[in-house]
Amino acid sequence: MKKKIVDILQSFVAEPIEEKMVEIPAYAHLGDYALPCFPFAKKLRKSPILIAEEFAKKIKDEDIEKIEAMNGYVNIFMKRTKYTYSVLTTICKEVKQYGTFPSRDKGIVTIDMSSPNIAKPFSMGHLRSTVIGNSIAFILEKDGYQPVKINHLGDWGTQFGKLLVAYQLWGDEKKVQEAPIQTLLALYIRFHDEADKDDALNEQARAAFKSLEDGDPEALTLWEWFRRESLKEFQKIYDLLRVSFDSFQGEAYYNEKMEPIVEELQQKKLLIESEGALVVDVGEDLPPCLIKKSDGATLYATRDITAAIHRHQTYNFVKSLYVVGNEQSLHFAQFKKVLNKMGYEWADTLHHIPFGLILKNGKKLSTRKGKIILLEEVLHEAIQLALKTIEEKNPLLTNKKEVAEIVGVGAVIFSDLKQHRKHDIEFDLNKMLQTEGETGPYVQYTIARACSILRKIPFQDAFHVTEVNDYEWEIVKTLQQFLSIIQRAASEYDPSLVVKYAVNLAQTFNSFYGNIHILKDSTKLPYRIALVQSVVIVLEEALRLLGIQAPSEM
Repeated sequence: MKKKIVDILQSFVAEPIEEKMVEIPAYAHLGDYALPCFPFAKKLRKSPILIAEEFAKKIKDEDIEKIEAMNGYVNIFMKRTKYTYSVLTTICKEVKQYGTFPSRDKGIVTIDMSSPNIAKPFSMGHLRSTVIGNSIAFILEKDGYQPVKINHLGDWGTQFGKLLVAYQLWGDEKKVQEAPIQTLLALYIRFHDEADKDDALNEQARAAFKSLEDGDPEALTLWEWFRRESLKEFQKIYDLLRVSFDSFQGEAYYNEKMEPIVEELQQKKLLIESEGALVVDVGEDLPPCLIKKSDGATLYATRDITAAIHRHQTYNFVKSLYVVGNEQSLHFAQFKKVLNKMGYEWADTLHHIPFGLILKNGKKLSTRKGKIILLEEVLHEAIQLALKTIEEKNPLLTNKKEVAEIVGVGAVIFSDLKQHRKHDIEFDLNKMLQTEGETGPYVQYTIARACSILRKIPFQDAFHVTEVNDYEWEIVKTLQQFLSIIQRAASEYDPSLVVKYAVNLAQTFNSFYGNIHILKDSTKLPYRIALVQSVVIVLEEALRLLGIQAPSEM
């Protein structure tokens, strides 16, 4: 409809009119769509009030009921019955394809996401990258792209030098075999405690990592063991979150691929020696990008530059996204600038998708200081709390454990994605699981409520719309907005827009449910069942785009 309005008016105005200029009024009495005429005043040399009156006379369409000019705005009211039938018919016909771009021809988008560090537990700190990246992948796929999810594991770097030294000094093979992640974490924390008193340990760690890079058999054997045990632990988390990946190529994968890139930098005369290390000058606004340390060891930047080149050669992506924290902004800007200086034009398609921290009592979580919240424990606690609520409210539910897992895990994901990704979020499990307010369980319960109606009266294809009341009309307008929400969420890489939309649709439906006797009027029943069916379809799809399931009963 926005496009129609723009097309009609474009013939009367020389300046281009954008669809985003057509607004959806905050109040229903001001119309279903509104066009502010203030931007045209200077060009047309008329007052916005006069322009609005002229435009109101010129806009003609069979889907429009009436048009009003008011205070410089053109307020447009749709023909409710015709519009409602069109929206509901489309949703019930297309089902999960509603809002989907007609083909996946926009190209491949690689998404660097999750990327936990080997030999450390999967903490709440890595939840954000995992669920934000997963949701962005679903949204981009819906918008016509082909996402490739890459788990760029932190399985290389000086941290392994620290762990190797800690294991050699204080390790116990039997304890590592019994509880690998917990034991390795304790060793890692102890190393930092001891290194604060004795800086020589840091030198030993750097030497140990250099021996690992050089292929020392003992160091490699330990590293492979740490990696193997860590992946087993990580997979438990990914199974609970229902997150999958197209690639697990971590930092170590690029170890043997880095030297040709360093040589390329040398050939292009980009490397500069600085205090024995090799750096690339990336401009006055950024510090130099460190490529090799003075001892010859590589760094994150070296591996990320190599990985970016390899990914472009492998996938020929149209975009490459890096879902990593706000604190990595400098690192990302540096290695992207290096790729630009190397002459890779596609470097401009690399985008950092930053996100804030998860805080506990307003404080940052830290693995090295032992201040972490283990994600697996959080998920299991959320599931148990959800199960307790189900036992209290619906003890006869047949698949209680399955529903509790869907609700508990969904609550954690929903809570994370609810805020704009750049914001820090405070961890509060009890708030996440509330069935009222802007929570995952609230949206899931709305779907279950709608499904209970459909179990009584299943949807049938044939229905007619003779009258649309205000509650129903608000639902229809909200359903229609789903397409633009997906497009905006895809362009802004912002799952929180889908969260807010899902909450809004759920609230709109619950207002309808609480004020209208849905099953009472038999003449309107087929149409209202189509309305309920459409709400279920769109809410389930909105949650799917967030990586969340929806039980039909709760």
